Amino acid sequence: MSTNESRIYQIAVIGGGAAGVMSVLRGVLNNDEVLFFPGSAKDKKRSRGFWVAKVENMPGYQGYKKGIENPNKDTLEWIAESEFKDNLHTIEKTGVTSVERMADGNFKLEDTNGGIHFAKYVILCTGIMDVQPHFKESIQPILPYANAQTVDYCLRCDGHHVLDKHTSIIGHTSGAAWVAIMLKERYNTPSMSILTNGERPDFSDEVKELMDLYKIEVFDSEIVEVVGDKRAGQLHGYKFASGRQIESYFSFVSLGTIVYNELAKQVGANVDDRGYVVTDAKGMTNIENFYVAGDLRAGFKKQIYTAWDMAVDSLDDINRKIRAEKRAKLLAQKRGS
Repeated sequence: MSTNESRIYQIAVIGGGAAGVMSVLRGVLNNDEVLFFPGSAKDKKRSRGFWVAKVENMPGYQGYKKGIENPNKDTLEWIAESEFKDNLHTIEKTGVTSVERMADGNFKLEDTNGGIHFAKYVILCTGIMDVQPHFKESIQPILPYANAQTVDYCLRCDGHHVLDKHTSIIGHTSGAAWVAIMLKERYNTPSMSILTNGERPDFSDEVKELMDLYKIEVFDSEIVEVVGDKRAGQLHGYKFASGRQIESYFSFVSLGTIVYNELAKQVGANVDDRGYVVTDAKGMTNIENFYVAGDLRAGFKKQIYTAWDMAVDSLDDINRKIRAEKRAKLLAQKRGS
């Protein structure tokens, strides 16, 4: 659906993941007008939600084949059939390339097709992406197993998969070591290994002592082959440049994240030393009426339920401001009559 450049929407939601869809839902149910940019095809492929299959740590989500995408689709379809449908204006398969705060306090947004739109409030839900391991300068060898419940990225979402499995962690820092330690303590895996893939290990003395306690072996040789059944997404292990091979039926990747904060930085929003956007308790940044929800926001768990909570808080705060402005106008008219 196209928009009129002279029209100023109440709320613009950027991003179609868990936080974005909850922002849309809460906004329309608050009876506010929402302009929604779910993202382009390119945006979708680089989102965390695109890679997530089953979501097993959320009640009611276990039956979805695409754990984030399918329920979001269901929610948007419900809105389209509801009595609130006229509150939602979706720019299908479109993202946002730039945001500018205007002199009047409103925001000017340019979309991926060159369209220009205006909104009084913006909530940014562009999220993050996990860094993929490279093998001979390519991520292709890991992709058949990525989020197929044999190679995963979120410890809280998928740690339970390692029960009774030979497990490995791809990473070379103390952060990767703590993942290995916690999983070993929680599930007592038959074996636990850390694969640095040719990178120099960088572990603190504390984690070295714990790794020794739990017999967590470190393989610092470059990985030359990911062994497994690609069609089934079943991981079996890894071969190294050293000639060794290990058995591993589940891996976690612990290489950090890519934080999609470009639009926040365009308007001057503050970010922390990891790139996450800093906000107040309601999700508003240091830029008036510019909000952030979901994985992009600093200081919160990177989970669906926390993304929902952030979105609800932000949209309710925006609704409070919209109602206060309307109320003030009505009172001024009453007093002037």
